[in-house]
Amino acid sequence: NDLNSVLAYCPETQDKSKGAWQTNIGNLLAEITFELGNPIFLKRENKNIDICLLNHGGIRSVIAKGDVTTRTAFEVMPFENSLIIVGLTGKEIKALAEYIIKEKKPHPLYGMKIYIDSTNSTINKIEIKNQPVIESQLYYVATSDYLANGGDNMTFFKNSTIKFDMEYKLRNMLIDYFKKVDTIPNITTEKIILE
Repeated sequence: NDLNSVLAYCPETQDKSKGAWQTNIGNLLAEITFELGNPIFLKRENKNIDICLLNHGGIRSVIAKGDVTTRTAFEVMPFENSLIIVGLTGKEIKALAEYIIKEKKPHPLYGMKIYIDSTNSTINKIEIKNQPVIESQLYYVATSDYLANGGDNMTFFKNSTIKFDMEYKLRNMLIDYFKKVDTIPNITTEKIILE
């Protein structure tokens, strides 16, 4: 019964297969992770999350148009992954951006824009919160424990010694978010911009 209790309404199907560089469900998950993770990080460490990066493969279902239940959250995120904040330098952020462009998968991303040359897929510029990335600066990236440990070949996370475990499952974040909102937004913001 708990799994079937209606938490919110989704006016448009959220699907990871629709979109070359970003998807509405990816945008949603990255934004939820940022929105719910940041107050905890701020309270515990007195720091703010700069960006969020999750993995496309971690999304296991669509959020269908209609009622959204607790079961929906379990279907979208069946794994026991929890939120980890990883500290990366601007130089490592560039490696992260290069990984995304090379992979050509719409990995859930929030707080960062990557501008690429449409002819040869080289990166023209990277912005975090509308500011150019500074190589020596430290940025805090919200991700899953799976990726923080180098899953999906994300070695830039694995090599970092700056990690904070927020002890908050991504699925629980999803459920908490569904409970908080009436209607699930359809977020189509572009994170990878072809120039």
